[in-house]
Amino acid sequence: MKNVLRNNGLSIVVFLLFFISLIGQFYTGLAEHNKELTEEHQPPVNAGQYVMSGHFIQATFENWESEFLQMALFVVLTISLRQKGSSESKKMDESEEVDREPSPLRKDAPWPVRKGGWILALYKHSLTIILLILFILSFILHLYGSLKDENEQLAQKGLPLESWSNYIADTRFWFESFQNWQSEFLSVFTIVVLSIFLRQKGSPQSKPVDAPDYETGE
Repeated sequence: MKNVLRNNGLSIVVFLLFFISLIGQFYTGLAEHNKELTEEHQPPVNAGQYVMSGHFIQATFENWESEFLQMALFVVLTISLRQKGSSESKKMDESEEVDREPSPLRKDAPWPVRKGGWILALYKHSLTIILLILFILSFILHLYGSLKDENEQLAQKGLPLESWSNYIADTRFWFESFQNWQSEFLSVFTIVVLSIFLRQKGSPQSKPVDAPDYETGE
């Protein structure tokens, strides 16, 4: 158990923080949603009903969508784009280990590398592919939840319901997306630029404390 915690401490702690935050979102969202229903003279919902509601699905997946989009684009953009002095960039003029072609002769190489062919071709881009798939799935679930929430509100008011084809172009849906996308891109811009001038001893996201500002890469 000690080795498991030591070897997986980062992922375990981050996942626990995610889980705690998700539980906090769920219960505060349930309270907020029931407050809105009470104001509309509608009966409150229980936890089981809320987890399937558009309110919860929309709020959850609009955030996941922006996170996966940010990570996918950052992985792709850092292949060819550089930022002098940033720890988040590859070096300006030097070849990097990540750019070399994979060798099946390398000790303990992953099985797709040893297999070669189309499996290796797919594996070489597997991180980006999975992140984009997660983004697309989150985007679809965000759309589903947002539409469901919109129709739940329209039904309460006795108004006609929205269709998928109309709602995909609705300003509400795209407002929900853009307000999250812009914050993700701002956070990436911030770490890229701040890592040029600022340091954090012991963090792999920072350059060594005594490294000059112009030094690029970790």
